[in-house]
Amino acid sequence: MLKGIARLIFYLFIILSILCCKNNPIKVNGKSCINSGWEFRKAGTNKWYPAKVPGCIHSDLLTNNLIDEPFYRLNEKSQQWIDKEDWEYHSIFEIDNKTHTHNHIELNFTGLDTYADVYLNDSMIITADNMFREWKTDVKPYIKNGKNELRIYFHSPVKIGLEELRKYGISLPAVNDQSENGGLADKKISPFTRKAPYHYGWDWGPRFVTSGIWKPIEIITWDKAIIENTHIKQNQLSGQEAILTAVYEIKADSNYTGKINIGYNDNSGKTAKEVKLKEGINVVSADFTIKNPKLWWTNGLGEQHMYEINSELVIDNKIVDMKEEVIGLRTIRIVREPDSIGTSFYVELNGVPVFMKGANYIPNDNFLDQVTDEEYEHIIKSAADANMNMIRVWGGGIYEKDIFYEICDKYGILVWQDFMFACSMYPGNTEFLENVEIEVIQNVKRLRNHPSIALWCGNNEIDGAWGQNSEDWGWGWKKRYNKQQREIVWKAYDTLFHNIMPAVIAKHDDSRFYWPSSPLADFGKHAYYESKEGDIHYWGVWHGKEPFESFNKYVGRFMSEYGFQSFPDFKSVKQYTIEEDWDIESEVMAAHQRSGIGNLRIKEYMSWYYKLPDDFQSFLYLGQVLQAEGIKAAIEAHRRDMPVCMGTLYWQLNDCWPVASWSSIDYYGSWKALHYFAKKAYNDILVIANIEKEKLKIFIVSDKLQPADAKLIINLKDFYGNSLWSIDKSVTVLPNTSQLYYEINIDQIVKEKEKLKTLLQVTLAQNGNIISENIKFFSKIKDIKLPVPTIKSTINEKDYSFEVDLTTDKLAKNIYLCIAEADGFFSDNYFDLLPGEVKKVTYSGEISLEDLENNLKLISLADIYNN
Repeated sequence: MLKGIARLIFYLFIILSILCCKNNPIKVNGKSCINSGWEFRKAGTNKWYPAKVPGCIHSDLLTNNLIDEPFYRLNEKSQQWIDKEDWEYHSIFEIDNKTHTHNHIELNFTGLDTYADVYLNDSMIITADNMFREWKTDVKPYIKNGKNELRIYFHSPVKIGLEELRKYGISLPAVNDQSENGGLADKKISPFTRKAPYHYGWDWGPRFVTSGIWKPIEIITWDKAIIENTHIKQNQLSGQEAILTAVYEIKADSNYTGKINIGYNDNSGKTAKEVKLKEGINVVSADFTIKNPKLWWTNGLGEQHMYEINSELVIDNKIVDMKEEVIGLRTIRIVREPDSIGTSFYVELNGVPVFMKGANYIPNDNFLDQVTDEEYEHIIKSAADANMNMIRVWGGGIYEKDIFYEICDKYGILVWQDFMFACSMYPGNTEFLENVEIEVIQNVKRLRNHPSIALWCGNNEIDGAWGQNSEDWGWGWKKRYNKQQREIVWKAYDTLFHNIMPAVIAKHDDSRFYWPSSPLADFGKHAYYESKEGDIHYWGVWHGKEPFESFNKYVGRFMSEYGFQSFPDFKSVKQYTIEEDWDIESEVMAAHQRSGIGNLRIKEYMSWYYKLPDDFQSFLYLGQVLQAEGIKAAIEAHRRDMPVCMGTLYWQLNDCWPVASWSSIDYYGSWKALHYFAKKAYNDILVIANIEKEKLKIFIVSDKLQPADAKLIINLKDFYGNSLWSIDKSVTVLPNTSQLYYEINIDQIVKEKEKLKTLLQVTLAQNGNIISENIKFFSKIKDIKLPVPTIKSTINEKDYSFEVDLTTDKLAKNIYLCIAEADGFFSDNYFDLLPGEVKKVTYSGEISLEDLENNLKLISLADIYNN
């Protein structure tokens, strides 16, 4: 949906994106971007083509009609030649006399992907070899008043990767590197290049090894001194005041005496401090106070109040530089304390233990220039709308752009931030480790002022995959190497994740928690599903072919990964396929499924819980329902076990291309059934009906910090809406905990032969309004006697949306509302509806009332079974 629109307005977006680099409001020093006038060519050829910056080679080739849409059908296969070529970019830009008179003119390349030689007027000024670093240099000796040429030569990351592999002499495991798809046989080169690992392929993504200028190029002009970096450190926080220290890195070209002025918001509480600067880098600290501070809270617990901290550097009574940092005031701890069953692992925010509800996040596109600010907003707002309060930025993607973290700050979404290492071992040579250390320092400095950053994590799954502490642990990687090789490989890991990274955090962001790997039971220990300390990635469901019921068994202290796959809906699938592809075993559908077992595994699980549908479109629909029900079971198990378990982050929130995957939002921005289910399962107050050993147990979970009076209503009904047994009771919902509120033997309320024709409806109401509802069946859905409902809809037009009222004469299970040819959003979907109820669903989209009435399609599970 959103992705299709974004591609149509791509040129316009690039023009608008230049605005992100508008000049800073400073009186002497300045910043602008070289984002226009770019051209590219394949190295060794003569013809230049228009290029977009920021961008990448694949996007430029596509825009110039030199390749077909990479994600369409099987086009990925025919485009693997691109990463084996060298590419050149160049631009002619002008420097006016006023700019040229500055003592210092720097070029800052905020993102070069990846191996790049940079020439200014034929003088080489930078050699880059890390996608995740900024590269800055003073170009005053090379730049001219008037026209200048900037040329960037990108070396093939594949060619250099192969050479680095050869030089290192040890092949390193990289299980998701799709080297075969790239024509490299078993040569796994991704560990040797500091580039987004997922570009080499993953079990949900294609192989597109990009090159290009993926972030802006800045021209920075300054005289005398410039503020390079600002760290706002929070020393003490109370209801009366926040005591803060601003730590500045100031670069000076001589010795000066000046002052720093600090203010916040409207410059209230402005303070000043005299500073003595020496030539070079100076670290200067200045204390200041904010009276009666307003706190930053996560989504659902309070406001996300932000403060603008404004700093001025004054020399000779003139402002030479200014900086603005936007911060939130809050305390945060990752609490790991021994208890009766192990060691806790939870987030304490502003002194309050907070259950983390969320998902794992991957990059929104293989071609990062294609992701608009609007798409970032959509993804993160969708997380907030689903009652999430944490996203894990997974270690096989990128350190996201600033806009991502700004939006997380805005919506109260904490970020579990991995460093960019995943499912591989990495080299330990000096050059590689020094390169990574600079990468880590730069990104920690860039992100540390965001209140949304909750913790730093060294990598994804490497500790568990290697399994250093026992021969029987791990994924079998150790068995590939002799004793000497093992020592080399492990030493590299130990140096990077147990020495370099924690040292960087201690020096540059000492208030935040560092966790070496996810999952991890403890430092140096292997993570088991049964562990009662650390975090857990539970993949018994899906990879282990265990049933959904196993989610109830394997509950740890913090569930940082688990998941189940589904396909996008039919409207999304049609955007990258043709009719002959509409079979889950077709070549195209298999190519858009990177977990080799995936499509048939979905079918196998489906057969355990549902009757298999006959047609492709119905299979897509039921696959989404299957995924949603499975992950709902997991979330409820995790929340039910609060406070033993204090976090649940399912895999995964989003997609980087159109694919069958574990996502709850597909590549085009459409919510899958899972996202609708997650919204309810992550509700601040949740009622859960659980059956344990023939006992019905009703739990109420609350994330709120105050008790709440409510009415609990438990109703046994048949599929025609008749009440067969019921009970209601007034309850006080205890704050910030999970509690058992009612239990009864199943045989006291329903006979065995009636279980196939009845359901249990559990609701929690306040002042007559339902705040949480759950429906529980006593048998697998494939076994129940599901009636065929008559669903009626009435549509009323509102100011900017439509209200759809739905009723049914019999149980309508998993009602799916869709409009084949319109882009819009339904406020709820895939829900169950019982007779006697009116379900109100809001539809937002550009469509007339008449077209909506004529094109709205309603599908329920019974329709699938009775085709």
